[in-house]
Order: sequence, then C-alpha cells, then structure tokens
Amino acid sequence: MHRLFHFPLSPFCRKVRLSLAEKRIEVELVEERYWEQDADFLRRNPAGKVPVLRMGGQNLSESSAICEYLEELHPETPLLPRSPEGRYEVRRLVGWFDDKFFREVTSKLLYERVNKKVMGQGYPDSANVKAGARAIKFHLDYMAWLLDQRRWLAGDSMSLADFAAAAHLSCLDYISDVDWNRSETVKDWYAKIKSRPAFRSILADQVPGFLPPPHYADLDF
Repeated sequence: MHRLFHFPLSPFCRKVRLSLAEKRIEVELVEERYWEQDADFLRRNPAGKVPVLRMGGQNLSESSAICEYLEELHPETPLLPRSPEGRYEVRRLVGWFDDKFFREVTSKLLYERVNKKVMGQGYPDSANVKAGARAIKFHLDYMAWLLDQRRWLAGDSMSLADFAAAAHLSCLDYISDVDWNRSETVKDWYAKIKSRPAFRSILADQVPGFLPPPHYADLDF
C-alpha cells in the first residue's frame, strides 16, 4: 500500500489526494505534524514539508512534482491536456494558486486562523486576516472571468488546475472564508468539483478544535 504523509488542511496535500483519488490509486493517509520536524519525517523529506508520497520504494515530495509523476505513471485518467499550449495553461494556473493565491489568501486566512493555533504559535494577526479577506475577492472574480470563457478553469476539460484551485478553496471553505454568493459561476464550478468521488475523503476531514460549517460537506451547498 502506498502511503501519503499529509496534513488535512494543507491545500498542497489535498491537490495530491485529489489526483490520487481521480486516478483510483489507493493510498494510506498518515497525518504528519510536520512542524515538529521529527527526525524520521526529515529523512523522508529534508525540506520538512508535506505532502510526501511513499510509492515504489521512493519518497516523493513537492506537490506539483508528485502530481506530474502520477500523470506520467497513470496517463489513462488525464489531468493534463495533450497540447503544449493546454499543458502550459494548466501549469500556469497551478502556479497561480500554489504561489499567488497561497501567498495572498491561504497563508493570510487559513494559516492565521488554524495553523497558528494547531502549531502553538500564538494568535491570528488581524492585519493578515483582513488582507486575505480583501484579496480573495480579486481571485474569485478572476476565476469567474476564466469560467465565463471556458467550461473548466484551464479549458474544456477538468484538469490539475481545477484540483489546485479546489484544494485551496476547500481548505478555506472549512473555516467559512469563501463568499460563495460573490459568483454563481464559481459556486457552480465548485459544486461540480466537490460532487466527484475523488472529493469524498476531503469532505470527511475533521481537524480537532475546528468544526466545518454545515454546508461544507453538502454537495448542494
């Protein structure tokens, strides 16, 4: 059995979990308190970050590298288009969410509200929380603009770009930090994503001390 060392509210771990589930690759989930920098975990990934996928005798790290490895190993359920232009657009948007969205939104909301408490690092910085709440509006509007032109974020087919975006938004939705009324287009897109079988284990996640809102696991919101 493959093993994924993860943290439930890590968007990078969720992106890998979605890719694994979509490709029907069974994996044992091992929750890792990576911030404690355990010696065994650091041997698996000296960078001290999750996710780490133990597969085929290898310890695979870095979420995008893992997802592309899975794509090459199991291309029969494609999450990257065939054309170079299509693959570029998917990779561009994965980078957008894992870099820009993470810096401007996820790190300001999720990490302040949840991770600080879990890791024993003090109280949320209200300035960061306010900045994240402002920034997410821009990102939701950008997603709405993309979806007004395309069926999915990167084109006509669901791709890794959709999973990257959904991974971040699902973490924020767990703490009620997404205004789904801002865009019906984005809300409909997310409803389609979270209705997929690949999303089931994510909607079942529970973090001690933090209860998700009632709509979190409701496929119809």
